[in-house]
Amino acid sequence: MDVSRPDTSEPDGSGSELRGPDLSRLAAALRAAPARAGDVRVLALDGRSGAGKTTLAARLGQALPAPCVSLEDLYGGWDGLAAGVGRLVAEVLVPLAAGRTPRVPRYDWTARAWQEPRPLTVAGGLLVVEGVGAGARAAAPYLSLLVWLEAPVALRRTRALARDGDVYTGHWDAWAAQESALLDQDDTRSRADIVLHTDR
Repeated sequence: MDVSRPDTSEPDGSGSELRGPDLSRLAAALRAAPARAGDVRVLALDGRSGAGKTTLAARLGQALPAPCVSLEDLYGGWDGLAAGVGRLVAEVLVPLAAGRTPRVPRYDWTARAWQEPRPLTVAGGLLVVEGVGAGARAAAPYLSLLVWLEAPVALRRTRALARDGDVYTGHWDAWAAQESALLDQDDTRSRADIVLHTDR
């Protein structure tokens, strides 16, 4: 990812478009946004597979600081994208909004089985949620800031396969179809507060 000075030109929508992650700007935008999940400000990092969501979430989690929930733990397998969004809302965002401690589901991709949920403590009032579907319409009422990450498909595929190895190769097309079905239906990119290009 490029961490150079961003291009802050405005797109057609209300959000801004950036070249590379400006961590200080993202942190400031989150802190300035209203809390919509109880007293917690939730930053959602969405975008197609390989766009850089996990990498940016880790860096933001350290910079804010804030805990992170990855939808990869919530999908429940290669056919579970939409179900993962439902779990994010029901098991994480709704309890937060009600002032309860969420218990985050955890799927073990190797064992292909669910593990014991982990309690989520958000002591600082900031939370990062990352993964395809993090900015879905079902989650939108609880989000303070939605960031869409974008990169060309060839680069995204290269990144994803480098990260997950051969195990992803046979699932790329089916997963991409799930992405398209969800993201096109929800118009996620067009609703983003910030569009972040991660192609450098």
